[in-house]
Order: sequence, then structure tokens, then C-alpha cells
Amino acid sequence: MTVTKGEPARDDTEDPYVPSARRTEREAYKRARARRATAVAALSTLVTGVVLYLLVVNAPGWPRTKETFFDRGYAREAFPVVLRGLWLNLRLLLVCGAAVLVLGMLLAVARTLRGPVFFPLRALAAAYTDFFRGLPLIINLMIVVLGVPALRLTGVTVDPVLLGGAALTLTYSAYVAEVFRAGIESVHPSQRAAARSLGLTNRQALRHVVLPQAVRRQVPPLLNDLVSLQKDTGLVSIGGAVDAVRAADIIVGRSLNYTPYIVAGLVFVALTIPMTRFTDWVTARTARRRAQGGAL
Repeated sequence: MTVTKGEPARDDTEDPYVPSARRTEREAYKRARARRATAVAALSTLVTGVVLYLLVVNAPGWPRTKETFFDRGYAREAFPVVLRGLWLNLRLLLVCGAAVLVLGMLLAVARTLRGPVFFPLRALAAAYTDFFRGLPLIINLMIVVLGVPALRLTGVTVDPVLLGGAALTLTYSAYVAEVFRAGIESVHPSQRAAARSLGLTNRQALRHVVLPQAVRRQVPPLLNDLVSLQKDTGLVSIGGAVDAVRAADIIVGRSLNYTPYIVAGLVFVALTIPMTRFTDWVTARTARRRAQGGAL
């Protein structure tokens, strides 16, 4: 309570702000519009789902398709086996993901080195990225998983899991290297010049000024590459590694029923969706901070 001479008592704890009638009406209109949009979207989604369901179940070949691809008995049999195989895919994702980030960063730094003395290193890094970005992943896997054991090199593993992981690392490091290089080149040259003016060497400026900004800016595309890597770990099955896909393939070969493939596909989708939504959230958050002028 505040009392001033000649003025009535005033309560400082009261909020003097009261929304105007027009603002209250506008906010109520926005809420009603949002509810209406949500209802329309839900209704249109329901109608679309029903139409698609009717088109599928009324197709002439639906009974045979249901028996071949959506058999509950084979689904129950395949689910635990596919989950056990998925553990191999997850381990490959973690190990190959870490290796891809390290190798991709080294390649990106090599391609951005300045001076004629580093030209051979830049040329080798560029040749590496061009070659493995152009080579289809499935062919790379076949060459590494099937070709390396045929050489019979002493001390070189013939484990299809290790060889498949190496092939994945070779291919994805080329893509990630370009992502990192784009991030490094997006940092304004004045940042490096300011670091040099403060007494930092080129190496220190790259490590403490350029790379932190480049990595933060490229987090969304890096997460997208991680999602793709998670799906492509299933390709190591071509060498005989028993992952989720190979586990499903074994049951299919015995039963001639393709339901296990559907189970394996749904397991990968269930694993990918949270990663995709997280990537979308990071992308939107980065865009908001950039629009607001915040740190990148």
C-alpha cells in the first residue's frame, strides 16, 4: 500500500493492465479458428483413411495379399526374432555413426585447408568424397563384404558385420564431410580474421571459432544423415550378418510367407519416427533462433 500526500491510497500489488475488449475478442477468434482447423484436419484424415481402407480391402487380390503379407501367426513368430536381430542394427548405428562423424570432420577440414602445400591433401579428400558419393551403397557393400574376404589378406577380418560397418562408414563419411564443409564455409571470413587479430593461429581459429559455429549450424542435416544410416544398417544382411532384415529373411525362406518382412519394416519405422521428429524439432528450433537473431 502506497500513500502520497494529497492522493488516495494506491495498492501496488494490483495489476493495472486489463486486456481490451477488442484484444479479448481477437484471442477468442484465434482459439476458435484453431479448434475449427483441428477438427477439419481430423475429419479429412479420417475420411481419407476410410477411403484408402475400402479401396484396399475391396481389391480383387486382397484375400491372397492379406494371407501372404499380413498373417498374424507369422507376425507373432517373427517379432521376437526380428527384435533380437535389431540389436545388431543398433550397435552398427552407434559405432558407425561415431566413426562417420570423425572421418567426415577430418575430410571436411582437409578440403578447407589453405595454401598450395595442402593441395594434394585437398585433392585426395575431394576424390574420396566424389567417389563414394557417386558409388551406390549396395555396390560398395558387395565390394567390401564379398571382395575383401576373396583377397585372403593376412590379418584382415572376414566378419560380415565388421566389413559391412566399414562399407557404411566409407559411404556416409563422404556425405557427412560435405555437410561439415558447407558448415565451415558458411562461417563468415571475418570470424577467422577476428580470431587471428586476437593472436590465435590458423589451427586455433579453426578449432575454437570456426568449427563450433559450423557444427551447430549443421546439426539438422547431420541428424538426417543419422536417420538414413539407421535404415541402411539393414543392408549388412547381404553378407550373411543376422540383423533384423536377415532374421526376417530366414523365416521367409522357410515359410514362403512375407509377413516377417512387414514386421521388420514396421520395427525400423517405429525406430525412425522418433528420430525424425527430433530432427524436425531441432530444425525448427534452429530456424526460430536464427530468425530472432540468437546464437547459432
